Amino acid sequence: MKEFYQVPYIYEKVNKNVHTLVTEVPGSKSITNRALLLATLAKGESTLRGVLFSDDSRHFLKCIQELGFETVVDEASRVITVTGHGGRVPKSEASLYVGSAGTAARFLTSYLGLSEGVYHMDASPQMRRRPMAPLLDSLKALGCDITYAAPEDGTEGFREGFFPFTLKGHGFGSNRISVNIDHSSQFLSALMISSALCPGDFRISIEGSHGMAYITMTAKMMQQFGVECIQVHEKQFCTPAGQSYRALDYQIEPDVSAACYFYAMSPLLNIPVMVPHVHFDSLQGDVQFIRILEQMGCTAKDTSDGILLTPPETGVYQGIQADMHACSDQAITLAALAPFAESPTTITGIGHILFQESDRISAIVTELRKMNIRCEETPDSITIYPGIPNATAVDTYEDHRMAMGFSLIGLRAPGITINDPQCCRKTFEDYFRVLDHVIDTLCD
Repeated sequence: MKEFYQVPYIYEKVNKNVHTLVTEVPGSKSITNRALLLATLAKGESTLRGVLFSDDSRHFLKCIQELGFETVVDEASRVITVTGHGGRVPKSEASLYVGSAGTAARFLTSYLGLSEGVYHMDASPQMRRRPMAPLLDSLKALGCDITYAAPEDGTEGFREGFFPFTLKGHGFGSNRISVNIDHSSQFLSALMISSALCPGDFRISIEGSHGMAYITMTAKMMQQFGVECIQVHEKQFCTPAGQSYRALDYQIEPDVSAACYFYAMSPLLNIPVMVPHVHFDSLQGDVQFIRILEQMGCTAKDTSDGILLTPPETGVYQGIQADMHACSDQAITLAALAPFAESPTTITGIGHILFQESDRISAIVTELRKMNIRCEETPDSITIYPGIPNATAVDTYEDHRMAMGFSLIGLRAPGITINDPQCCRKTFEDYFRVLDHVIDTLCD
C-alpha cells in the first residue's frame, strides 16, 4: 500500500440515484479475540465463523498456537477451529509477542499469569507505551511472580508496569482481587474470563467505570460459552465456583466499530446507509454511535437485513453534546463529522483515550487545528466548532482509528491526504480498498 492515501472529494459528485449505500464490514475484533481465548479455555473443539483477520487477531492467533493449542485456519472462509484443553495451557513455558493488540496483551497476560508456567511476554513499541500496571498489580496480588526487562531491540529501557516482562504463574493464591479500570476496561475483562479457573468463588472489585459496554460484552460471551459472571453490585463481579467453558460452533458479529465509518457517511454525504447484519441488540457498545447520529438528525430503523440509517430531511445536521464513554472508539468519527455540523459539537467522557493507540485527544485536536478548525480541549472532552477544513496531510500516529475516521473529512473537503494508511491493518486491513469501492458506487 502507498505511504499516503489521497481522499477523493466526492461531496458534490454523489449520484442522487443511489437509493441506499449497502456495504459489508469484517468480523468484530473485540468478539474475535474474546472467542479465540474462550475457545482455548473450553474443553474440545470450537469452530469460530466470521473471524476477523487483521494484525491484532493474527497476533492473538499466533500466540495461542505458540502456547500449543491446535488450530485449523481457513482464512478464505473466515473460519478457525480451536481445540481447547479445559483451562490447561499445553506448554508450560513460551515466549510470546503480542504486537500492538491490546486484547492479546491483557487477556493472555491474565490467563498465563493465573496458570502454572513461565511465560516471556513482549509487544510492539506502541504497546510497550500502553499501561499494564493495574492488571499486573492484580496478578501479583494473586500470587504471580513478575520480572521486567528492557526490550531486546534496545529501543527502550526497563520500565516497571510495561512490556516486556516474564510471568511465573502459580495458579490462584486468593479468590478475590481488585483492579483499576480507569485506563482500560480490558483489565477487568481479562480477569473475568480467567476467573472461571479459580477453584472457589472468585470476586473482582473495581475502581473506575471506563468501558462498561465492553464488560457487558465479555460477560455475555462468557455466558454463551457456559460460564456465568454475576455483577453483584456496581463495583463488584463474582464468578461462582464449579463452572467450565464448553466448546461451541460460534458465529462472530460484523465489526460495528468498522460499520460506524460508513454510517457516518449518511449525514456527511446526505445518503441512506445500511450495513448488513448490524442490529441494535449487538454485543458491541459502538452500536450506540448510531443513536448519536440520530441525535444529530438522522433516522435509524432496525430491519431484518440490518440497521438502515437515513440522513436528516433538511440535508443538514446539528452539532450536539455527546457523552461517548460507552463508545469512545467513535470519538474520532464524531470529530470528523463535527466541522460540517450547523453548531458546535462537544465530545465528553473520553479522558481515557489518551492511553489508547495514540493520545487521541491530542491527535484529534492537532489534526483539526492543522485544517484551521477551531477546537477546545479539557482532560476529558473536546469541543469542535463548524468550519471549512483546509487541505491537509493528516498524521495518523500509528492509530488505525485516526486513519479511518479522518478519511471521512476528505469526502466532503478537498485536499485531505491520510499518511500511513497501512496502520489500518490492525483491525481493518482492507479499509481503503473498501472505501474506494464505496466511492465508485456513490459516484457511478
